[in-house]
Formats: sequence, C-alpha cells, structure tokens
Amino acid sequence: MTTTAQAPEATVPAPSAPVPAPSVPAPASAPVRPGPPPRPRALAVLAATGASTAALLLLVALGTVLHHPLLIPPLAASMALVAASPDLPLSQPRSVVGGQLLSALTGFAVLAVAGPGLWSAAVAGGLALGVMTLARAPHSPAAATAVIVALGSPPFWTFTGLLLLSCALLVAVGLLAARVRRRTYPVYWF
Repeated sequence: MTTTAQAPEATVPAPSAPVPAPSVPAPASAPVRPGPPPRPRALAVLAATGASTAALLLLVALGTVLHHPLLIPPLAASMALVAASPDLPLSQPRSVVGGQLLSALTGFAVLAVAGPGLWSAAVAGGLALGVMTLARAPHSPAAATAVIVALGSPPFWTFTGLLLLSCALLVAVGLLAARVRRRTYPVYWF
C-alpha cells in the first residue's frame, strides 16, 4: 500500500481592487473667514430695540431719582447683550448680575488701596476682568463699572444697591422680551 502525499492545493489570491497611490496632501489654502452675521428679521430687531430702549429709559429714571446716572454706559452695553444676543454666556443672569457686582466690588477694593484716579481706574478695569473670569461670570461691560467706581468714588451701599436693582431690571426686561418673542431666556440662571 502506497500512500502518496498530496501536495496542498495552492491558493490563488482573489483579484483585488488596485491599491491607491499614497495621497498627496492638498496645497494649504487660506483659512476660511466667516462672513457677516445673517440679516436679522425685522420683528427681532424691533423687539430688541424696544426692550433696550425701555430698559434704558427705566434706568435713566432710576438714576435720576437716586442721583447716580453714571451707571448708564456699562448697563446700556449690558442691555444690548441681553436684548440682542440672549443666548450668549455674557448675557445670562449669572454674568450680568454677578459680573457687575464683582466688578463694582473690585473697583471699591482698588479704591480703598490706591484712592481715586485714572491709574486706579485702569487697574480696577483690568482686575475686574480677571475676577469675573475666575468666578465664571464673564461680562465685559462690567469692567466699565469698576472703572466708574475707581474714578468717581461713589458711596458703597447706595451705588451697590442701585447696581443690583438695575441689573435685576435688565434681567426682568430680558425675560419679558424673550416671552414676547417666544424665545428662551435665560439659558441658565446661576
């Protein structure tokens, strides 16, 4: 009995798709720059403008009665953010109220250490941005509040009380405007 060993059958590889050539990186092109924001709808512009104007008129009345109209510039910028860009982190109540209050306190701290003046105002504005960032309550218009405090040396309790009342008014107008426009504001509170 003879046994013959059979040779294993050779396997032929199945035809495959051609191997692609190594890819050559595309030439670097200039970065794509975003264009201007889309044109807002007329109703959105009207609502934001109306809300801002109403809030600022209320603030002027309040500031006139309490003899502190200096708060108008930073709060006008705050209201612009709340009315026109209610979804931004800078527009949320935590940032509006917290940022303004922290900036005022920073201004008063610099005032206590260095006294009133332009140099103090510059330091107060810069420090206020750092304090707001650390507190996770960024609100760039509030840096002007620190500057106002360091320049004007207002009475602490009167100024701080008016500031908190004004910020609450801005947030309330933002809430009302959002309800009228059927939008969500705030995205978060604190």
